[in-house]
Amino acid sequence: MPRSVNSVAKRARRKKVLKQAKGYFGRRKNVWTVAKNAVDKAMLYAYRDRRNKKRTFRALWIMRINAGSRAHGLSYSQFMGKLKTKNIDLNRKVLADLAMNDPAAFKAIIDKLN
Repeated sequence: MPRSVNSVAKRARRKKVLKQAKGYFGRRKNVWTVAKNAVDKAMLYAYRDRRNKKRTFRALWIMRINAGSRAHGLSYSQFMGKLKTKNIDLNRKVLADLAMNDPAAFKAIIDKLN
C-alpha cells in the first residue's frame, strides 16, 4: 500500500504562515523555515504585549492622576485613599482623563474630598 501524505493540508498550512509573514524583511517573508520562526516569535510578542499594554496604560493613568492631584496639594496615595473613604467610584482611566482634559472637573472632585 502506498504511503499517504496530505500535501494539500501541508501547502495550506505553509501558505497561511507565509501570508502572516508578509511585509517582513529579507528571507523572513518567503523562505518557509525562516518565516515560520519569525511568525512564531511575532505571535509570542503579540500575546505578551497585549497584556503589557494594560500595565503601561495603568501606569500612565497613575502618573496623570498624581500630577493632577499634586497640583492641588495631595499625593496620589492620599487622593485615592480619600476617594475610597468618600465612596467616589471613578476608575483611574476616567480620573486621568479628567485630570488631563478637564481640570475644572478634577478640581471639583478634589473639593468634594475636603
